[in-house]
Amino acid sequence: MKLLHIVRCYGPMGGMERYVWETTLELAKLGHEVQVLCEYCATEKPEGIKVHELGKMFYRPRWLYYWRFAWSVKKWLGSHPQPDWIIHSHERVSVHDVTTFHGPPFASVREKPWWKKVSLRVAMQLYMERRELRVAKCIVPNSSIIARQLTLYYPEYAEKLVQPVVPGVLPSAVREPRKVPRDGGIIGFVGKEWKRKGLQKAVEIAAALRCARPNLEFHVVGPDKSEVQYLFSDWQGGYRLVGLSSHVKYAGFDVLLHPAIAEPYGMVISEAMAACVPVVISDACGAADQVTLDAGTVLPLSSSIETWADAVEHQLTRDTPVSRYEHGWERVAQEYEHIYSEIFRNGMK
Repeated sequence: MKLLHIVRCYGPMGGMERYVWETTLELAKLGHEVQVLCEYCATEKPEGIKVHELGKMFYRPRWLYYWRFAWSVKKWLGSHPQPDWIIHSHERVSVHDVTTFHGPPFASVREKPWWKKVSLRVAMQLYMERRELRVAKCIVPNSSIIARQLTLYYPEYAEKLVQPVVPGVLPSAVREPRKVPRDGGIIGFVGKEWKRKGLQKAVEIAAALRCARPNLEFHVVGPDKSEVQYLFSDWQGGYRLVGLSSHVKYAGFDVLLHPAIAEPYGMVISEAMAACVPVVISDACGAADQVTLDAGTVLPLSSSIETWADAVEHQLTRDTPVSRYEHGWERVAQEYEHIYSEIFRNGMK
């Protein structure tokens, strides 16, 4: 098949960007002809994939930036027709066959007070989002949470939704089975957008556990140290602020704590499970569907600090190893192969 993917930044960074990068690489390995249309490629262009760069644009205001990008994509395709290609977008454009939703719908703004909805920015974001869904022949959510939200806010397009195609995970070093000391252990938190991912709550949970485990360590990966140092003002050691890291050493954790307030998927969760690290996460995470009883615990976001601490304690004292989570990017590519084939089979292309 001939496949053209659209993404603003093409490269192995961020959640959505890595999703597109890994999926296109695997599709090319499967023998498909793959092109990528992007604003810019953030790394060396991969062999076997033709990458077209539109050039960097002004990022602010964001809605205008999205509009410019969509207009540039349409203009490029007008000059470079792709009649036999399936066009797969990951952005707010208007010229695609398939669109993948990587985050919550902007339409959730409808639930806010009226004075937060009356603006050109909101009107344009809503227009572009609805246009994206209206044009698509197939809408792919990247988690069941996103699927439910799209159904709620856009029931008229629900019939276009297919089963979620969750992100893949790369092989990583595996945590060796070990007995966690009764007075210690290492809890890991990973996430640059630390407020949304629940770092403040995670600090409270770890602090509660340190009452019974004085040698417990809490390692924070992602946020800038200067931004989060104040959260540990009452601590006398027992924590490490690692900062941003391109390679997280999950195998060094005894448990991953992720009490996110809103998390469309949560790659760090599947990455931890792939390293055989147990997880304790909120039910606001899209990856919650992949967390089995063997892999960890999923708690309501509203659960008390004591309940969260008990769940983490349960994982620290477990005497059974975590089964390795396996969901490679090749499987993601194969799921998209099926979606593309259905489009051709139904005469949509």
